[in-house]
Amino acid sequence: MKPYRLRVLWLLIGFVAVAATIYAMSFFGLKPTRLIEFALLALTPLAFAAVGECINEKSGQINIGIEGIFLISAVAGVFWAEVFESGLLGLLMGGVFGALIGGILGLLNVYGRAEQVIAGMGLNILAIGLFQYLLMAIWAFPGIHIFPRTLVVPRISIPLIGEELAVSPISLAAIAAAFAAYLLLNKTLLGIRLRAAGEKPESVDVAGHSVYRVRIFASMVGGFLAGVGGAFMPLGWFGGLVKEITAGRGFIALAAVVFSGLNPLTALAATFIFGFAEGLAFAVVVTPAVKEAVPFHFIMMLPYIVTVAVLALFPSTRRFPKALGKPYVRE
Repeated sequence: MKPYRLRVLWLLIGFVAVAATIYAMSFFGLKPTRLIEFALLALTPLAFAAVGECINEKSGQINIGIEGIFLISAVAGVFWAEVFESGLLGLLMGGVFGALIGGILGLLNVYGRAEQVIAGMGLNILAIGLFQYLLMAIWAFPGIHIFPRTLVVPRISIPLIGEELAVSPISLAAIAAAFAAYLLLNKTLLGIRLRAAGEKPESVDVAGHSVYRVRIFASMVGGFLAGVGGAFMPLGWFGGLVKEITAGRGFIALAAVVFSGLNPLTALAATFIFGFAEGLAFAVVVTPAVKEAVPFHFIMMLPYIVTVAVLALFPSTRRFPKALGKPYVRE
């Protein structure tokens, strides 16, 4: 069986396991719709970041600084949401700050010819300290900031099997973004240029287009989507800022990218599996019967166990772009 088909088969097995888990949890008093709601919330930042990174890496760049973008955009999103008194505008501003960071990384990669992995790690380290500083500088309170509930993006109700499923419209936007990215990369002229910039950048130059501009554009798009995902965590999910808000989700998104082989739709499916594992952990918190039956701390480790297991058991066999991570020097 071809590696890609084998990967799809394992995804299907994963979805069957998800369905079986939902059914089993119902015996402990946990409503299936509740578990799906948690999973979709957990999926949202992962999907935005993974889809954006698929676009970025298709152009020949690597950004492992998603965790850092999550942290900075979370603070920026909450700050501007309070300024504008709108959670949606806060999400948008989180995306704008993510795009700015992505643009800076793109400039470093393209013109500075920086080592991209080191640059991403540097961003992550910077963001950890900057997050703590901004909490104190803006709100004068270390480690946590709770904002008015009116700023949280409201959810919509969708009928499902006789029950109401409360879903954030931003979660639906994350799913739509994966399909839009797939069409962009595979069905548009811009997508051809993006893929050519990562596969054979010389061909983009020969065609009369700038490899530098294409890559910076891709870096900004990836940063924008990661920024929206980072701002979603406080404004659409948790309802506040804490210093551990990202909890390694940027690296889980990168795991989905590696697993997908830069296919946005496969990345979306992977983020659902990862998101379900995290959603299950949150569901245990609010379901006493389950919490008593299953060790709580073990459940909280599930997202990370699933991530390590997926990467260890199913390493990517798809060929990544030839020029991935390599600065382009125009002759």
